[in-house]
Amino acid sequence: MNPILPGATIGVLGSGQLGRMFAIAARRMGYRVHTFSPDQDTPTGQIADVESQAEYGDLEAVRRFASHVNVVTFEFENVPAATAEAAASRAPVRPSGEVLHISQHRLREKTYLQKHGFPVAPFASVSSLAELTGALQKIGAPAILKSAGFGYDGKGQYAISNPHEAEAAWSQLAQEAVLERRIDFECELSVVAARAEDGAFAHWGAVRNHHVRGILDITVAPSGIAPDMERKAIEIARGVLDQLKVAGVLCVEFFLTRDGKLLINELAPRPHNSGHFTIDACITSQFEQQLRAVCGLPLGETTQFCPAAMTNLLGELWSAGEPDWPAALAVSNAKLHLYGKMEPRPGRKMGHITALADSAPQAETFAVKARSALRR
Repeated sequence: MNPILPGATIGVLGSGQLGRMFAIAARRMGYRVHTFSPDQDTPTGQIADVESQAEYGDLEAVRRFASHVNVVTFEFENVPAATAEAAASRAPVRPSGEVLHISQHRLREKTYLQKHGFPVAPFASVSSLAELTGALQKIGAPAILKSAGFGYDGKGQYAISNPHEAEAAWSQLAQEAVLERRIDFECELSVVAARAEDGAFAHWGAVRNHHVRGILDITVAPSGIAPDMERKAIEIARGVLDQLKVAGVLCVEFFLTRDGKLLINELAPRPHNSGHFTIDACITSQFEQQLRAVCGLPLGETTQFCPAAMTNLLGELWSAGEPDWPAALAVSNAKLHLYGKMEPRPGRKMGHITALADSAPQAETFAVKARSALRR
């Protein structure tokens, strides 16, 4: 494809922190940014040249937005398929609406992955209590019941320890869902990678993730897993991006089981929380790489300068007032990133801290130390 050069306008569907960091990378490289979402004064809108406010279902507004940009990309996947289709009638959409359609729905995603030979945990489709009961007999317990669509950060998920808990779990969800066998994993990993339309591929290796209440808490890079296992994770991720014909950035989240198997947990067709360390620790960040990929530019080198760890800053840190920023920044190798969100709420991602060090465990120690210093 003909490259979209600096000076062009990039359209972003969504307006959260991922769009903000993408917009910073795009502005630095001389592009204009136009964001579209139902909200105003958003993390992305604070950086963008233009912020359009309308519902995603307002397809005429979507078409107007797309008519004023050179390419459209996403900063989160929960954009209706009709919105992506409307945007595609006026400008190229990268990655495609088909990628979005598959990855925003757990059942479609897992069915697609299984059909194409990628490793996933045992799962079953559930749309009633009777189906849930039958699925538990097939899958076994413990298991996790997850809403099929529009779930993130642990939302819409219910643990089932034994079949007697099925009715209580279904009463909480009562919608199209997926039942998955609960995996006894050694650790959670992710591979954030980029693919160009011509098939060029770049990645930042496998990183190790730790979640608390379903929300990513800490990412450590490199992961420290065995080299052959890391190569396998990267190989699987490349296969997923190639199969989906992604033009952009996509994250593949994995479970590494205690018996040494890799299972895909979820896909995210955009930059990912676990890739934030790349801003401070790598030659090319995931956000610059997204820009390069959707604009048809050569992908950038992804070499990591040194080990790094990233820790999320959630709204709870504001419970006793403004966090102690000077105390955190006294950890001299810690880098602070705030997202411009005005209202801190429990579980809301307000920012992150990345720490750099000579080893991954040391980087994790520094990142946790800097975050702990924020509490007054």
